[in-house]
Amino acid sequence: MALNFNQFAKEANTFLKKYTKEMNLGDDREKAGRILSAILHALRDVISTQESLQLIAQFPMFLKAVYVNGWTIHKKEKIKTMTEFIDLIRKYDGVTSIHDFGSDELAENYIATTFIMLRRYVSLGELEDIRTELPKNLKSMIYQNVMF
Repeated sequence: MALNFNQFAKEANTFLKKYTKEMNLGDDREKAGRILSAILHALRDVISTQESLQLIAQFPMFLKAVYVNGWTIHKKEKIKTMTEFIDLIRKYDGVTSIHDFGSDELAENYIATTFIMLRRYVSLGELEDIRTELPKNLKSMIYQNVMF
């Protein structure tokens, strides 16, 4: 099987363009990429390694690359609330988090939109498996608008 990096790049650019539009970020693809990366990195810290592997098995190559970039497998974070999850996302976004995730409400909208976009690649069964692993107060981030 030959790797076609040009095709991966084309798919990534197409996705990022749609993602940027869905997030209402104008043409700011850099910001959209930071937001996507931060959300995925926070998610992988909240779910088990086994569930992460099952999730990325369904991702196209460009999303796999985003998800695993900088990943070191360790214990799950003990995140129990949406506020704690958003704080974890901001930690991954770093110094740009003030600009990227202004309010918790905006962050929640970005999270919901991200899961809607990921639904194009991830089965309902896998989303349900992830949802099952989430603490009670985070389960809604999967079901809000995603299970269609």
